[in-house]
Amino acid sequence: MLRAVPVKPDVYWVGSIDWNERNFHGYTTERGSTYNAYLILDEKITLIDTSKPGFEDELLERISDVIDPSTIDYIISNHVEMDHSGAIPSVLAKAPNATIITSDPKGAQGLKAHYGDDLPLMPVKTGDTLPIGKRTLTFVHTPMVHWPDNMVTYSPYDKILFSNDAFGQHFASSKHFDDEVGLPEVLAQAKKYYANIVMPYSRNVQKALLAVADLDIDIIAPAHGVIWRSHVDEIIANYQLWSSLEPDEYAIVVYDSMWHSTEAMALQIAEAFMECGIPMRLFDLKVNHISDIMTEVLSAKYIAVGSPTLNMTYMPTVAGFLCYMRGLAPKGRIGIPFGSYGWAPAGPNQVASVLEGCGFEMPFGTLTHQWTEDEDGLDELHKAIVEGLSSLH
Repeated sequence: MLRAVPVKPDVYWVGSIDWNERNFHGYTTERGSTYNAYLILDEKITLIDTSKPGFEDELLERISDVIDPSTIDYIISNHVEMDHSGAIPSVLAKAPNATIITSDPKGAQGLKAHYGDDLPLMPVKTGDTLPIGKRTLTFVHTPMVHWPDNMVTYSPYDKILFSNDAFGQHFASSKHFDDEVGLPEVLAQAKKYYANIVMPYSRNVQKALLAVADLDIDIIAPAHGVIWRSHVDEIIANYQLWSSLEPDEYAIVVYDSMWHSTEAMALQIAEAFMECGIPMRLFDLKVNHISDIMTEVLSAKYIAVGSPTLNMTYMPTVAGFLCYMRGLAPKGRIGIPFGSYGWAPAGPNQVASVLEGCGFEMPFGTLTHQWTEDEDGLDELHKAIVEGLSSLH
């Protein structure tokens, strides 16, 4: 029998654990994920969010550990995306008298598009409330964190913010709270989640943080990962930092290489950053996944990207990384395109074009070398980076 997990008196985690999830929309989830749902026992039994399709039975079994699912009065859908709403049809089949609470109008539109027009919907706006007994739940729209329909649900009685995707992590664990897992691990997973899902919507995150700033919060219960109960201040502070998109004095060097010439250039650029006392990391795209690199992009002021020319364009691995990064829209960075070539510098020039399209500053121009990189050329490259960094400071 699968068990519900107490969060506070009469509030339970009843979600599901996806131990084997390894890729979520293009980013690696090496520690799996969870699809969190929460059950509130009051005069009106309320379920907050559901689960991804395929995990309906796990959700219903955990609910059944506490109550008969047929007694559910309300299903709150904070977000339409199917990893949260996918089990709504299964729950409705067990609780045919339940009413679905969702955001007005986007949530209602999205749920109808997914599950049909005959859903028992009660759309709500920011500031609307739902009395369920000794508790009165409050709703706050958080549009584009990270879909137009997103909202959060707050229980003043419990001081719990049910935050859906905000503050989440793709992280499967037998433990359910931040203080049981350890802050460094949870923050690392939360940062990767932010960088790969939430970063493009950072302005909206800042608006959402303002919208919930006056709430008295003991617990943040997200839709993925562990529940924040001991480090609420820390995760809110990190969201304020990450959503500012203010980078650290930190560099990453990302590249692929055919015959090691671009690799040699990458190593020299890395050495130049170290000589200037700027922390950095080097990423060969043959062995590093783009989603792990994006976690570092969130903090990096300098982003050097290198590619040789292959068939009059850049390497496919470099193209994939740049496409992924451009979609996640980091701002306020310094781009450093580089690469080797044979008869035309098309590869590094196309890297430069994408970095410019991202809105990056390009004070170094495009750094190229024809054919095999030699010692003199590498010395010149090293010197150019060191002098360029000195001029920026």
